[in-house]
Amino acid sequence: MPGRLHHVVVDCPRPEVLAEFYSQLLGLPITYRSGDWVVVSESETTSGIAFQLAPDHAAPEWGNPQRPQQMHFDVMVDDLDAVSSEVMSWGARSLSDEGDRSRVFADPAGHTFCLIPRPTWAPPIEPTP
Repeated sequence: MPGRLHHVVVDCPRPEVLAEFYSQLLGLPITYRSGDWVVVSESETTSGIAFQLAPDHAAPEWGNPQRPQQMHFDVMVDDLDAVSSEVMSWGARSLSDEGDRSRVFADPAGHTFCLIPRPTWAPPIEPTP
C-alpha cells in the first residue's frame, strides 16, 4: 500500500462554521483548530475531514454546469425526515423535493451533500451522547 488517506480537505470561506455543521451532522468532535484549518474526526489521532480557509471560494450551484458540484458527502441516516429538519436548523439549504428517496442539501458554505436512508447492510446509527 503506497499511502493511506489522511484527511478529505474541503475549501470554504469559514472553516469553523462548516466544521461545526459537519461535527453535528456526523456526531464527531472537532479535534483541531487554527485560524485557517479545522478538523473533524473521531480523535486527534484519526483521519477525518479538514476544512480549509479559501477566501475566494465560489460555491457550486446545484444544476448549474457553469458552477458544478465539486465534491459531496453521502451521509446515511435512520430517519430521513427528522435529520432533514435538523440539518436545516443548522444552516443547510434543501435542494431537492421532500418526497425524494434521498435528499440533496447545500451546507452553510454551499457544498452539496446527500442524506440517504441507511442501507440494510449497515448497523443502526447510534445517537451521540
